[in-house]
Amino acid sequence: MIEPTPLRPRRKRRPTGSLEARNQDARQRILTAAGDLFRKHGVDGVGVDAVMHQAGLTHGGFYLHFASKEALAAEVSQSMLTKAAAKWDSISRSADPDAALVQNVDHYLDPSRVASAHCCPLATIGPDVARRSASRQAVAGALRGMLDALARVLPERRQGALAGLSTMVGAVVLSRLADDPILAQAFLTAASDSILPPRPEPSAPSNPPASIPPASVALTSTPTVSPILDGGFSIVGAPA
Repeated sequence: MIEPTPLRPRRKRRPTGSLEARNQDARQRILTAAGDLFRKHGVDGVGVDAVMHQAGLTHGGFYLHFASKEALAAEVSQSMLTKAAAKWDSISRSADPDAALVQNVDHYLDPSRVASAHCCPLATIGPDVARRSASRQAVAGALRGMLDALARVLPERRQGALAGLSTMVGAVVLSRLADDPILAQAFLTAASDSILPPRPEPSAPSNPPASIPPASVALTSTPTVSPILDGGFSIVGAPA
């Protein structure tokens, strides 16, 4: 009698949702890793292998998410600039446009941020984006968004936004190029001064410090010793 072959237990299918979530997570890890590496080394200085290693994924999985490295560069550029534009837009809708302008400019030109790898992507990967038509098309909307946010808080509106953004991006690029910290800071300060209204001077203290008595007064109040006729000594200026 032939024993029936026992049926193998069916493997449970993983829910589609979990697969989609894993794919989305992997895609985001690739974008984050590429963004960090592109900012530090430039798009041309980073290969797919380095991106996937940084993301903690295998090389072969890259093409499940992106058709090419150029497609990745375009999406990374768009993502980084879109986030910057959204932040500027949110700040520019403040009830106080002057305060919003100061906040945007001070944050953009902050020396510690400018010196880091996480400063404005226009300054770090702008030249790489300029050489790639797909990347230029991808960032066009975000670039206009940054201009719109500046125009909302500047008196000259559109023309002021064009001049302001050009000034700030140029100052950041020059500051990063300068090997002299004083010169690097000077570029940032000049850009800030050209965009922001003059800041009020600090007010003088309400209670000025007490004046120091003249030297002549101090000397007359100091006890001195002088001789008297009978050969003794008299203390001049001492209390009675």
